[in-house]
Amino acid sequence: MELHNLKPNKGATHKRKRIARGEGSRGGTATRGNKGAQARAGYHSKRGFEGGQMPLHKRIPKYGFSNINRVEFHGINLDTIAEVAAEAGVKAVDKAFFVQHGLASKNDKIKVLARGSDKFSAVLEITADAFSETAKTAIEAKKGKAIIVVKKTSAKKAE
Repeated sequence: MELHNLKPNKGATHKRKRIARGEGSRGGTATRGNKGAQARAGYHSKRGFEGGQMPLHKRIPKYGFSNINRVEFHGINLDTIAEVAAEAGVKAVDKAFFVQHGLASKNDKIKVLARGSDKFSAVLEITADAFSETAKTAIEAKKGKAIIVVKKTSAKKAE
């Protein structure tokens, strides 16, 4: 056996079916049947369409609830804040500080959480969108300040 006389085993390869190449080779309808959208060019079924059978996404029951008024906070713990503030050597921490040090992104609403509150010893003035009760008491116990940012709302028209 040499390279020039190698060939696949008998029956291992098949000729490609040349559809719509004349009447002798399924030329009339090109295996698409007669008429209808599926026989036309450019047809595609809708996503999830199961030939008229009730689709899976409609057969499965719905459950759960999404509150449209939910406010999603990005939590940052006291031990992390104290560590980064000590490295930076600052006494006041706000949103710009968190963004600058990679603790939050500029669109996040920040909530200060209490992990590490038992070892928290820094005197910091922290400005955030929300505080947990434990975090707030831990900050104020060390003579620091927990300042909540109040979003400015437009004044309602007097009627």
